[in-house]
Amino acid sequence: MTDEAKPRNQSSSLRRALAVLDHVRDHADARGISLTRIADDLGISKSTVLRLTQPLIDGDLLTRDRDTGWYRLGHGALRLGQAYLSTLDMRAVAADPLRRLQHVVGETCHLVVYEAPDVVYIDKVENEHNVRMASRVGMRMPAYRTAVGKAILAWLGEDDFQLVVAAGMPPRTERTITDPARLAAELERVRLSGYAVDDRENEPEVRCVAAPIFDHTDRAVGALSVSGLTSRMTPARVREVGPMVARTGLEISRVLGSSRPRRRRNDEGNQP
Repeated sequence: MTDEAKPRNQSSSLRRALAVLDHVRDHADARGISLTRIADDLGISKSTVLRLTQPLIDGDLLTRDRDTGWYRLGHGALRLGQAYLSTLDMRAVAADPLRRLQHVVGETCHLVVYEAPDVVYIDKVENEHNVRMASRVGMRMPAYRTAVGKAILAWLGEDDFQLVVAAGMPPRTERTITDPARLAAELERVRLSGYAVDDRENEPEVRCVAAPIFDHTDRAVGALSVSGLTSRMTPARVREVGPMVARTGLEISRVLGSSRPRRRRNDEGNQP
């Protein structure tokens, strides 16, 4: 074998071994997946599967049950996943999706993280031709009166809800929700639609549409939003933008390791 052919064969073997690893990841159940099924599904011989999986077992990426011979992911795969997740920064992960969303909708987009009972703005992308929003990176805002805050609270538990209520819900505008029961009903609408709306509750002439961002534990840890003056962000525009924001939130969430599924199309048009 020539020196040139050897790297090509090694590269082909690596690709096939990774295909086996991906197949185990996607198709193994609690028991694992059998040698026969891997071979049949991938269209390769059992002997080839055995050859390809041995280095993966040696590296703890796969494990094989001694009794059944079935394959499962090994703890080395978990270490790789944890190492990957530890390198992720929400602001960096969301940067490109947030800018693409801003380009499409033409309004100011925000990214926040949750620090109970507030949200903290960590990024902002705005259209230079529009009136600028008063928000700024680093600013804190009570979660109960913002779309981003409601988008997060809708997916957190009762303890987080009560913490926000206990911190106080004074009105910022005449439309601010200050009654816990009304806020709870609003959060239920957010869960049904997949996005939250701040209808002049934080700023008198501004509407915001927001969706949650989930981490690898599927906990809502942040949110993104689109904000605009009511003259542009009409109720009809809110219904149009809402599903876009929700899809972008799930796009970011998946990169962060969330397993939450994409929403069905017939759910996306519901107005909270």
